[in-house]
Amino acid sequence: MDTPNANYDQPWKEAIENYLEYFLEFFFPPVHALIDWTRDYQSLDKELQQISPNATSGEREGDKLFQVWQRNGEDAYILIHIEVQSQEDTDFGERMYIYHYRSFDLHKKVISLAILGDDRPTWRPQNYHYELGGCSVNFVFPIAKLLDYESQWESLERESNPFALLVMAHLKTKATNNKAEERESWKWHLVQLLYERGYTEEDIIKFFRLLDWMMTLPQVLQDSFDTKLQNYQEERKMPILSNIELRAIEKGREAGILENARSSVLEVLTVRFDRVPSELSDRINQITDVATLQNLHRQAISIESLTEFDRLLDND
Repeated sequence: MDTPNANYDQPWKEAIENYLEYFLEFFFPPVHALIDWTRDYQSLDKELQQISPNATSGEREGDKLFQVWQRNGEDAYILIHIEVQSQEDTDFGERMYIYHYRSFDLHKKVISLAILGDDRPTWRPQNYHYELGGCSVNFVFPIAKLLDYESQWESLERESNPFALLVMAHLKTKATNNKAEERESWKWHLVQLLYERGYTEEDIIKFFRLLDWMMTLPQVLQDSFDTKLQNYQEERKMPILSNIELRAIEKGREAGILENARSSVLEVLTVRFDRVPSELSDRINQITDVATLQNLHRQAISIESLTEFDRLLDND
């Protein structure tokens, strides 16, 4: 049995924040061409909180907001919504519109983009339309559908942009669910590509950690993988990932599994009861034992009410 995947919306957010230029170049070339990359961009996490409401009516938090500079010298704002693990959502276009106009309240030049990682080829929300009494709104936004890249695998193999590796990792993670040995084989292939593409040591370490976070393995296979990696580095005299860095990555693996276990409990409760009170979410997020969370996940599937679930937490 495969180990549970860590929630890897977070690795995507981290990669986008550190490598926004590569991200836009790979997924949204027209947007990339608008920006003056000789000037620094800025991540606006505090402003993002202003436009991300608490999940009281079905909305989920927006993901990344950046201030950039256009080639014409004017500033602009890029709002990126990441739905890497999502399934089809009939309200997605409306949510994109809500985040966009809330961003527009703060800044008048906003580009809203979406990354979709679901497995439904025909689900491609790209607009939101509203009309009543002669008043109408038609909001259109660009998307990148990760599933589309399955047919471009050979091009991905040759692509130097590191986001090609993240796309391949995403596709193979989904394709190898409960196929741990096959996943280990693909993970090893992608890590070799990472080492062979001439990236800096810093970039290799960052993207290795993201690939590792996404493509989780059972402990026995992970131990074997780490040994193989150490031998690979020694043979090629490439001591990029030291024992200290590998131990730090191992802590990241454990943190990812813990985060995923918490998210799984909250997701089941949200699906069953529509809304999880913030007090209950806070209590779940304070649990640090994976086995306890796995038990709570099983209980959440059949429990009668949130009140009963709250009492269950009191007994743990």
